[in-house]
Amino acid sequence: MSWRMVKLSELCEINIGKTPARANDSYWGEGYPWLSIADMNQGRRISMTKEQITQLAVKETKIKKVQAGTVLFSFKLSIGKIGITEIPMYTNEAIAAFPIRDEKVLCKEYFIYALSRIDASRSMDRAVMGTTLNKKKLAELKIPLPPLPEQKRIAAILDKADAIRRKRRQAIQLADEFLRSVFLDMFGDPVTNPKGWEKRGLNEVGLLARGKSKHRPRNAPELLDGPYPLIQTGEVAKADHYITTYNQTYSELGLKQSKLWPAKTLCITIAANIADSAILTFDACFPDSVVGFTPNKLVRTEYIHMWLTFYQNIIREKAPESAQKNINLKILSELQIPIPPLNEQDKFVTCFKHVEMAKAKKRKSHIEIEDCFASLSQEAFRGEL
Repeated sequence: MSWRMVKLSELCEINIGKTPARANDSYWGEGYPWLSIADMNQGRRISMTKEQITQLAVKETKIKKVQAGTVLFSFKLSIGKIGITEIPMYTNEAIAAFPIRDEKVLCKEYFIYALSRIDASRSMDRAVMGTTLNKKKLAELKIPLPPLPEQKRIAAILDKADAIRRKRRQAIQLADEFLRSVFLDMFGDPVTNPKGWEKRGLNEVGLLARGKSKHRPRNAPELLDGPYPLIQTGEVAKADHYITTYNQTYSELGLKQSKLWPAKTLCITIAANIADSAILTFDACFPDSVVGFTPNKLVRTEYIHMWLTFYQNIIREKAPESAQKNINLKILSELQIPIPPLNEQDKFVTCFKHVEMAKAKKRKSHIEIEDCFASLSQEAFRGEL
């Protein structure tokens, strides 16, 4: 069976989008969908955009329309996001549209999987804001091209495997939605407090204190690579309720200029990622951009954590405008929290832990499925399926 490596420019057009001038209000408003990289997080099928551009913007900027059914590829900053348009739209300059020249030569569904396997790192340039490609380098990228029937067979097999992957992801998301529904059913909306629970300030229901990292510079080599886990704001933001991993550690010297917080501490971010929270599953240090909360006898940690997920946007609005938004300990301390009876909180904590145990099993299964998909994809593109 004949496979060959073919340049993208031989298989498809390469059309780059534009961003009409933001300063011109007449370019932005009701009109035509305009896609940014952030909009490409909706999955393979792209049908929605947060913004629209006007007919005047289209006319004066001569931006090219992307027809429905076109493969898109992000090639600046966030490289490698792929999708297919379900409606006609326009895109920004970080997204390339790849209209296929001849669908008797290249199958669209196969094309997506082939694109996802391209290693574009060797063709990337370093830009001020990060890594990037350009139109010329995109044109030179190559994909393996088997005969059309083989492309369709590979795409069909990978589609079935991908459907299993997506269902596993959805199951984990549904578990979180269920947990939020349970919280609302038991306690009501924590912002409006429809059940009339007594309210207390956050500092009245536990101990709040900022993390410590006194030494400057904070990344001095002598502070790092020891036995004590170091948690940063990004790790709190990425955690799924519980912090189970870490990327950096403190040495004995690092610990001396910091503080070791015990497992079960609730970590709350107050800079960069504001009001994200997660619960430590091990003893760890963290800098003063993270606040540690230890509950007293009035509340349970999981209850406070879930309450924060509902209140997060309100907390962020309280952050003063600055180069990097942040809040202080005073803002957190004064937040008023509804305090349901402890037995009700305990019921929620039990449910919370059961859901997290179920999610852990699903995550393990998801990792196994991802590994299987990667192996299957590798075999497919070696022509061994």
